[in-house]
Amino acid sequence: MADKLRAQQQLEALQARYVGTGHADTTRFEWTSNIQRDSYASYIGHPPLLSYMAIGMGECREKVRAQMVEKMIQPVGKPPEVQD
Repeated sequence: MADKLRAQQQLEALQARYVGTGHADTTRFEWTSNIQRDSYASYIGHPPLLSYMAIGMGECREKVRAQMVEKMIQPVGKPPEVQD
């Protein structure tokens, strides 16, 4: 029983520390938004990868970086309507 409690506490600690791990109440929209934001942050944070993508897109690196920062605001579009 103590092992289950310890595992549950570790899971809750991870979920509090890392938002992207999700929890039972995480919606599909929140989860996909977190994944996209994490991806864009990784692309921006690794200059060689950003350069590679910029070459493939035919744009300068700073322009691609700025576009990705803009996309981080709403990475998967507008949030769904809340049904009451």
